[in-house]
Amino acid sequence: MRWRTLKKQKQHQPPTPKSKKIIYAPFWPRVAGFATDIFMIGLPISLITMMLFGYDQMHTATAIDVIVHSDKAQLNPPNPIASITQITLFLITYVWLWHRDGQTPGKKLAHIRVIDATTLENAPYWKLSLRFVGYFISLISVIGFFIGLLRKDKRSLHDLLSGTAVIRVS
Repeated sequence: MRWRTLKKQKQHQPPTPKSKKIIYAPFWPRVAGFATDIFMIGLPISLITMMLFGYDQMHTATAIDVIVHSDKAQLNPPNPIASITQITLFLITYVWLWHRDGQTPGKKLAHIRVIDATTLENAPYWKLSLRFVGYFISLISVIGFFIGLLRKDKRSLHDLLSGTAVIRVS
């Protein structure tokens, strides 16, 4: 091959794309997105649960009442099938929305997105399911949600357990 042919090919190569800078989502936009999702996703799921199991199901004892053995838990215990159905509907909805485009309605409103921490692409279903379960672990430990305040990458306990991250999007 001739030198000028090689030189010409080298000049016409497209520039290599620069790595995009990742901006991790801070604590408060994540809280705002989560709070919005509680209403936008939680309300329809609660209505579906009420239609399936009746209005009385909405007035049963909560999981905390059962854990602390309150009088309400003794007098009006929750239906375990209704509780499992409700948690399963939440799991399916959150994981599907996170996998589809990395955003629930609240995260979209807050301009943040859930991604796989290693590939920086949409996370697989198993990681997102683990992230959902990690929410409960973060909730039980309470500190799990606040770990992100102390980390440079802003990842909370459920993100660390599942290998996900939440980033800002424009």
